[in-house]
Amino acid sequence: MKHILVVEDEAHLAIGIKYNLEAEGYDVSTVADGQAALKTFVDDPRGVDLVILDLMLPGMSGYAVCEALREKGSSVPILMLSARTLVEDRVRGYDVGADQYLQKPFDLEELLSMVRNLLSRRQRSMPLARTQELGPGYQFAGGRVIVNFETFEVSVDSKPLRLTSTEMKLLRYFVENEGKVVTRSELLEEVWGLSRIPTTRTVDNFIVNLRKYFERNPARPQHFLSVRGTGYRFLATPESIGESACPDASESSE
Repeated sequence: MKHILVVEDEAHLAIGIKYNLEAEGYDVSTVADGQAALKTFVDDPRGVDLVILDLMLPGMSGYAVCEALREKGSSVPILMLSARTLVEDRVRGYDVGADQYLQKPFDLEELLSMVRNLLSRRQRSMPLARTQELGPGYQFAGGRVIVNFETFEVSVDSKPLRLTSTEMKLLRYFVENEGKVVTRSELLEEVWGLSRIPTTRTVDNFIVNLRKYFERNPARPQHFLSVRGTGYRFLATPESIGESACPDASESSE
């Protein structure tokens, strides 16, 4: 049975979420503040499968709780709840490591759908390892790069590299879809949850960062390739010299 931790200081809302999740067959615990949430992970770091985290909490914000969990190396899915409507608030939530952001007041069916999606996505994403010699936790190794998506550890040419939570989410999405052409709209929806934003350079700016980290020559990328008029394609190993040698030709955002 999947265990869900609800971090919500409004007692009536916490009780309602708990009741409905239990009706769906989940084991649910509730706490009313961030410190109690972090203590839950200290006491049993592998005992929580999903966190539903309110943004406005007494003493410690949901942003701070989320960031603290990611800094401790936790990869538990986090669904952030907030009455705030600004895009900047959602982006900040994703930047500190939230997986989804749901605006209050929300529809119960939407909440349950997000819960199911996050739990199933976590199950599907476990077997990413390209090599068994790296040991438990390491889920991707290709060429010069070794990535542990559970502890947020990255190394390039044996040198440690620090990525933000959003950069790690974007990298993971590319790894999970290696070789496929992914559109900017798809990345905005799957990584940032910003499907309603008509025009943004967010994806392109983050691609610039990934190329700077991982490409030997960011101006002539071999791994994060632009697909004109569409989006990007990730290759762990370049298919051919001709393709890898093509200079970048990033298009305007969709």
